[in-house]
Amino acid sequence: MKPLYYFWNGERFIFASEMQAILTHDVSRTLNRKALNHYFRVLYTPEPMTMIENIYKLPSSHTLTLRNGSLCVEPYGQEPVEATSLSYPDAVATLREKVLSSVERHLVGDVPIGVYLSGGIDSSTVLFSMSQFRDNIQTFTVGFDLKNKEEEGKFNHDFELAKKTAKFFGSHHHTVMVSEKDVLDSFEEMATHNSDPISNPTSIAMRLLAKFAKSKVTVSLTGNAGDELFGGYDRYKIALVAHYYKKLPKFLRMIGNQHERVSKLDYKSTIDLFAQFMFEKDTKLSKVISSSIFVDDSQVKEYFQDKYISHCTSDPAECFMKVDQKSWLPEHFFMLSDKMSMASALEERMPFADKELMAFSQSLPRSYKVDLFRTKKILKDAFRKDLPDFLFDQPKRGWFSPGAKWFRDPDFEKFAREVLSQNYYEGTRTLFNWSAVEEMLDRHISKEKYNLTILWAILTFQVWARKYQIKI
Repeated sequence: MKPLYYFWNGERFIFASEMQAILTHDVSRTLNRKALNHYFRVLYTPEPMTMIENIYKLPSSHTLTLRNGSLCVEPYGQEPVEATSLSYPDAVATLREKVLSSVERHLVGDVPIGVYLSGGIDSSTVLFSMSQFRDNIQTFTVGFDLKNKEEEGKFNHDFELAKKTAKFFGSHHHTVMVSEKDVLDSFEEMATHNSDPISNPTSIAMRLLAKFAKSKVTVSLTGNAGDELFGGYDRYKIALVAHYYKKLPKFLRMIGNQHERVSKLDYKSTIDLFAQFMFEKDTKLSKVISSSIFVDDSQVKEYFQDKYISHCTSDPAECFMKVDQKSWLPEHFFMLSDKMSMASALEERMPFADKELMAFSQSLPRSYKVDLFRTKKILKDAFRKDLPDFLFDQPKRGWFSPGAKWFRDPDFEKFAREVLSQNYYEGTRTLFNWSAVEEMLDRHISKEKYNLTILWAILTFQVWARKYQIKI
């Protein structure tokens, strides 16, 4: 859950918990083009790469040994977990006990501890569990203040749920509202702390929530990892639908494939299905990344296939959960969450990522977590009697921000046009097709085309590259 970066060029070895510390030394700041290719596909740089040549991330559950000029990175503690023999009702009861025990362990310390409350099952479960051991709990949630109030209810639905949940449990609840001005004022600060760029519009909200929470507590518990461990994402359910669709006779699939959305279920391989959900499309990237730099997604597919998917079962839903646990969760979400919280010296603790609880999750069959009709089955059933009923009627929304609308705010648009231009930083002038980037921004602002993902990725990269004076 905590990053460790190191520089190694065969002669010099430097290590630190933040990449900024390594960059205080006289080291080359040359862009890692392979890492750039991965970043624009999955919005982060998979380990062991970083965006800078000769700087690496030590993978989770690995040791590094440097001896006599030879560097060795090896895994530890990754023995296969034995499948459980528990019946579903017994597994439900066991999970409840293990979650409560994990939360209790994460309360150790004589400093003020609060809870990030999102309005979902995971953080609400953490709040309930904490309430079994502590009184006078402080909870924190973030919402979005939009100038024209357009779709404010959509982006603040979970914000309102969190307030209801806090009232249900009687916590001392604090709210942080993020405006377009806050986003503009915080963007460069976010990119500075995000030293190996990760593209996620919620990073601004993470940063501002942590800054406020630090004024009240020293540690905050979160519900992070609940979705990945217990099957909370709709893509797991869709992957399962695709798995069964592939078993249909070919003539039936030929009929179904006449419909575009249905045809996507008829995947060629697990990695192709995974790419449909998790990769930014080549058709967009090839337009904005210079032809001398652009590489198709084959490198990224090969990375995920060899490192994760080749070890999976034939069940794509189970496979996707395992891949997320080993890649997206530690490399994107834990990494970004840690950077945004530690920038304010706030410690985040994640009870769902407890080793014992993760091992138990991995011992459970996929059918206990997700099926064709339900996601996060076992966790919901374990705490159904403890949480308010209104939480169980909610569709899965995930935590997202109104980033698409921020680009349409006049002040943020002005900032975006300045950053998304060839004159912003000489070092990246040749990386992008700037006329195509401008057209993509224009079409997004006019609502002709939704381009948030790629625009935010370029914006984040540009600010980072100039801040750290990256060389191409």
